[in-house]
Amino acid sequence: MSPVLYPNPYHPPVKRSVEIAGHKTSISLEPLFWTLLRQAAEEEGLPINALVARVDAERIAAKVPPGLAGAIRLWLAARFLSA
Repeated sequence: MSPVLYPNPYHPPVKRSVEIAGHKTSISLEPLFWTLLRQAAEEEGLPINALVARVDAERIAAKVPPGLAGAIRLWLAARFLSA
């Protein structure tokens, strides 16, 4: 995974809609995390909705599930650390 150059990582969260299991939900993530999520989806050959649905399923299966936005941030951090 190549590093993402981002000029201003200290930007407030941006809310976007995604569709999971046929229903829309809003997720607030900082633009840096949206960029990393798009990059991960491209590298895995998945639409963002499908990748978010996968993270959501993993999150729900956790003993103490975090919120969806937090789960996405944690998933991206774990992906970065395993690379």
